[in-house]
Amino acid sequence: MQLAPWIQGAFRRPLLPLVFFFGGVTFDAITLTRIDRLSDNLILLTYLCVLGVLIVLMGRHDRVAIHTQLVPTPLSTEPVPLAQATSFQTRVRGSYPMAIQFLLGGLFSAYAVFYSRSASLTTTALFFVLLIALLIGNEFLRDRVSNLKLMLALYALAACSFLTFFLPVITGRMSTALFLLGAALSAVLAVAMARLVYRGSRVDSSAAPIRSAAPAVLLVGALVVFYFLNWIPPVPLSLSFGGMFHKVVRAGDAYELTFERPPWFHFWKRSDDPFRGLERAHCFTAIFAPVDLHAHIYHHWQHRQGEGGTAGRFVTTDRIRVTIVGGRKGGYRAFTAKQLVAPGDWRVDVETAAGRIIGRVSFQVEALTTPLTFKTIMY
Repeated sequence: MQLAPWIQGAFRRPLLPLVFFFGGVTFDAITLTRIDRLSDNLILLTYLCVLGVLIVLMGRHDRVAIHTQLVPTPLSTEPVPLAQATSFQTRVRGSYPMAIQFLLGGLFSAYAVFYSRSASLTTTALFFVLLIALLIGNEFLRDRVSNLKLMLALYALAACSFLTFFLPVITGRMSTALFLLGAALSAVLAVAMARLVYRGSRVDSSAAPIRSAAPAVLLVGALVVFYFLNWIPPVPLSLSFGGMFHKVVRAGDAYELTFERPPWFHFWKRSDDPFRGLERAHCFTAIFAPVDLHAHIYHHWQHRQGEGGTAGRFVTTDRIRVTIVGGRKGGYRAFTAKQLVAPGDWRVDVETAAGRIIGRVSFQVEALTTPLTFKTIMY
């Protein structure tokens, strides 16, 4: 069996895109570790650059294939078939869809990993679900890779998702302005790529690049709306640990966390839920932040209003600011306390200054009916 025909036949087999898709996912799982690691970000940046180049090359090739049937050769005035004049480009063009699927699978799998650490069981989980849907849907893009509008839209989404955490990592700051800058850069990149695809084309109108990039720009606009609705997880921050405790004491480089000793069959419990007693309650959290990132976060204490505190809506009782400094692998540790907690349902939302939820600690307060025995862990 000749090797070349076998390879060409393999690229036409329906399962091969799936192999490339999981190839990107597996490569990410092996190589990516931390959201603030330089090598990890360089890998994703390389993915984005190569993906952009492939989309432009494929788009230009397809424009020529659509609008040109014959091209002149440099040494003859006789035209020759386009397939003969650009045989090398045509062979290379056949590998573009597979490479694009590999890169998209690698990017969206990395984003799914990074964003899952910041997404909580609130509205911020919506964007994480979108990334998972794109990760799975990428498998079925084989016949849609030639759709320039779709490719530019996916590229804009991938670029904006990357810049959302990359800009805070390299600047050491988190702000709305940085997110808007990343969104604007993503839209500009999509428009620039569309212009490169149509550059030198004598057949397409000058409005063609605008029409091709329009879905990408609209998608970026939707992401901006999602941001202000607090639907996008607050990457690169993530809640490493959180819980309620009867007592929190700093002991050298660690914290002593004291909570009610659970029954033996609740061996996994590491905090008070329910919190029994009406005395001082402590909310302890460990928040991962990249090296050199400084940010203010808030412990937003809320109590459900209603009879016994178990019905109705949650109402704010306190919103306490905590300043965090990045770099610690286990997360920056901090706690806040409330002097008296009434019986009922409580929650403490760990939020950014803009109100984006990093994580949530939910618990129920019950009146004390029997003496307590305590257990202490170190964190």
